[in-house]
This record gives sequence, structure tokens and C-alpha cells, in this order.
Amino acid sequence: MRIPPFKNETIVDFSKPSIRKKQQAALAAVHALSGNEYPLVIGGEKITTQQKIRSMNPARPEEVVGVFQKGDTAHSNRAIETAHRAFQDWKDVPVEKRAALLFRAAALMRKKRFELNAVLITEVGKPWVEADADVAEAIDFLEFYGREMLRYGADHPVVKRSGEKGKLVYLPLGVGVVIPPWNFPFAILAGMSSAAIVAGNAIVLKPSSDSPLIGWKFVEIMKEAGLPDGVLNFITGPGGQMGDAMVGHPLTRFISFTGSKEVGIHINELASKVQPGQIWLKRVVAEMGGKDGIVVDADADLEDAAYGVVKSAFGFQGQKCSACSRAIVHEKIYDRFVDLVARRTEKLSMGDPSTSPDIAMGPVINQKAQEKILSYIEKAVQEGGRIAAGGRKGEMNGYFVQPTVVADVGPTATIAQEEIFGPVLAMIKAKDFDQALEFANNTEYGLTGAVYTRNKKHLKRAEEEFFVGNLYLNRNCTGALVGVHPFGGFNMSGTDSKAGGRDYLLLFLQAKSIAVSTRKQKRKRA
Repeated sequence: MRIPPFKNETIVDFSKPSIRKKQQAALAAVHALSGNEYPLVIGGEKITTQQKIRSMNPARPEEVVGVFQKGDTAHSNRAIETAHRAFQDWKDVPVEKRAALLFRAAALMRKKRFELNAVLITEVGKPWVEADADVAEAIDFLEFYGREMLRYGADHPVVKRSGEKGKLVYLPLGVGVVIPPWNFPFAILAGMSSAAIVAGNAIVLKPSSDSPLIGWKFVEIMKEAGLPDGVLNFITGPGGQMGDAMVGHPLTRFISFTGSKEVGIHINELASKVQPGQIWLKRVVAEMGGKDGIVVDADADLEDAAYGVVKSAFGFQGQKCSACSRAIVHEKIYDRFVDLVARRTEKLSMGDPSTSPDIAMGPVINQKAQEKILSYIEKAVQEGGRIAAGGRKGEMNGYFVQPTVVADVGPTATIAQEEIFGPVLAMIKAKDFDQALEFANNTEYGLTGAVYTRNKKHLKRAEEEFFVGNLYLNRNCTGALVGVHPFGGFNMSGTDSKAGGRDYLLLFLQAKSIAVSTRKQKRKRA
């Protein structure tokens, strides 16, 4: 199977009038479908329930983006059992055919790109560029993992031994539960699902209740690409009840999860308990967030650092596990840097992202998130922080929070330790580079981090001492690219899965060693 080398998808240029028109037309089409209903899909059967859940537009809470089914544990169990039956055939489909399916799905995503962007803009409030980057990353995952599976399906030499011929082959695991987040509801969902599927597994996909429509779009694309019924099952409903049923099911072989630390810990605990009839230890792949810091040294290029900090802190309203929520700044340049960051932050435009590609800040995901973020800001002031920019709820309709810079935050203050998942940046003063690194490492997380400095010795020390899974030097700490920056963190940030890297598919495979004697066998006389 000849395919070109992997190359990252290019982001579209919304400054071009023709591109803007295509996106505006797609947005109008998605808005026109508001209120449509979508079923569960189990083994190809479309199922509706009496009770429903509704996906809302966070910029216009009165707009119902889609109506979905409120499944229950019976649906969860049925989906797992259906996937188990489908796995018996899918595991034997040749690697080349499984990879080709991913390449077809990637081509369909390119074809439907503006529609997919429009769903992300409408359903979760992504600005246009952020939405397109989400779709581009999903395409990258499919292209990359298809190529990776071809690599794992090829011969893997083992050390030669006289009188024997050996080989190592990789087999799929079985049935997986895929639980993606709402913040990268297409890229992460597509990456987690496609990796498991191309490895030969069958899955049950349960998207976030805040972003089920984009999950439905993925299911449609995979069906159109030729995926057999039952290999990908789609269920929606209450996460705790349905998730526990799937994680605890004895036929579940692995769980792939991205979300909060608390839920990730719960999944890990539940999965570790062997159920009656279970004949394996379940594998858990978990990405559980971060409390990411950027260190700004005394000799840093302050304009460049301020740009990187603001971009990292407020891209997609700070709702990224990789977002910079702490700027740890050398005391010699602290006051000047706080002022630079505050001025840049105040220039960010905020509004309904469906109205213009020039909107930098959309809404946060829902009312609960808005209230939680505002309570963190209030707590920060109570603990001695000073609001340098923002600090209030947005004045327009929808769940908006101003991009907020809190100065004079202590390294152990609440907003310096807990993941907020919103547009709030804590500015922390350090007396020197040693203390800055100490503060950078003083949380329970270890996902992303960055350092701005001209000092080569300090850059080297950061490489060795800044304990994060993804470290960036003299650049922002967000925007990991598939294949370029394999993504995953340490400590309570998860299992360091390194999504988009050459090790990732191993999480959905198991290796089998086969040795055949090449010595001539002596015939026994009758």
C-alpha cells in the first residue's frame, strides 16, 4: 500500500472573502438544522428514548443545537455486547483495509470541513480559527494513525537464534469505551476513536453531553467511509450512570478517557476491580488536565513572551488542558510584564463567534462553568490577588467571562493550584530562575509548560528540571501538532499517552511472540 509521507493539515485562511463566504454559508445551514433530533446507534440500529438531552449554543442559550437521546445502563450494556460481537470479525480485517478506511474518512472530513467547523462554532463556542484547527487535528489523527497501523502491521524483526525463526505480531485488545471531552470534541474524539478502530478493536463512543452533535457527525463520516455496523456504537446520556456501567462491564477491555482529574481517578479505580467473568486486567488511557505554567526569565524578549502567554492563556477561552493558567515571572521584569499582558488581554474581542472570524473570545461552555470561573476570580481577590484585566461576566447574552489577568498571586494560592478551565491567568512573581522552576513544578499536574529566556544554561535546565510531558522553549505552550509534538502529561495529568506519537497505538494493541523451530524433525519409525 503506497501512501505519501504524513504531513500536517493546513489551517484555512479566513482573510480570503471566498473562504469567509463558505464558512458563513455552512453556519447558516447548521443554524437552520437547530432542534433536529439524533438517535443512539447500536450495531447499526437507530434507537430513540422517551427522555431526551439537549445540546445548547453557549453563545445563544435559547438555541437548541440538537436533541439527543437519554440512554441508560441497559443501552450501555447492549452497546458493549454488540461491540464484542462485531470485534470477532473486525479484528481479522487486514491492516491495509482498516488503514484505508481511515484515509477515506479523512478525505470526507476535508470535504465537509466548513460544516464541521460550523458545528464546533455553534455547539461549543469556538472561534473560527480554533474550530478549523480542531478539524485539522482530527484529519491529522486519522492520516497519522492509518500510517502507524501499517507500520505496526509490517514485519518486526527479533534477534535471530540458530535453529529458530521468530517474529512479533501486534493484535487488537477487544472492546473499548471511548469517553472524549467537550473542549476538543472533534479532534480528541476522532483521535481516540480512530486509533482504537484502526488497531482492530470495536468501541462504544459516549461523547460529552455538551457536544454530542459533533460526535454524531463523526459517526456519520465513519459510516460513509465504510465502517461495518457494531464496530463503532454511539450512545448519549448521563455520564456517571452510563459511564460506570460501561467501565465496569466484564467484556470491556480498555477505556480511553479525556476529562477531569476527578472523573479520571474514578474510572481508574472502577476499571481496576475485576468483575465476575472478566478474564483480563482492563487498560486505562487517561488524560486528566493540567495547571500549566510559563516561566518568563529576566532576559526574555518581553513582547514575544507576552504574545505567547496571552495566546496560551485565552485561546478558546482558556478551555484547554494545555492552556497557560500561570505566568511565573522574574521579579526584575514582573511589573512591566504584567502591564504588557494586561494591555494585550484588554484588546481581545469577545462575542458570539458565529458572527465573525475576528472574534477572539467566545463563551465558556455552559452556565455552571461560567459560575465556577467567576467564583475562582472572587476567591483569587479574597486571597490577595489584584485584577489587572477583566474580572467580570460578559455583558452580552450567553455564558461569557472576560479574559482575566490576576496579578500578585501567591504560588500556593487556590488559582495557582487548581485547574479552572476558563479565561483566568495567575501572575506569580519569582525572585530568580531557581525559584521560578520551583514554582513551575509545585502543582500535582505535569502536562505542558514553557520557558522564555535567552540564557542557554537556563534553557538546558528547563529541559532537565521542568517536569511536564510537553515542554516548549521560547514559544507558547498550546497548539501541539500531531506527529510533531506527541501529547500527554505526567502526575495527575494522566497516563502520558502521547497522542499523535509513535507509541500511541501500542495502547490499543497487544504483542504476540511466535517462534518456529527450523531444525529438521527426525521421523519416528512405525
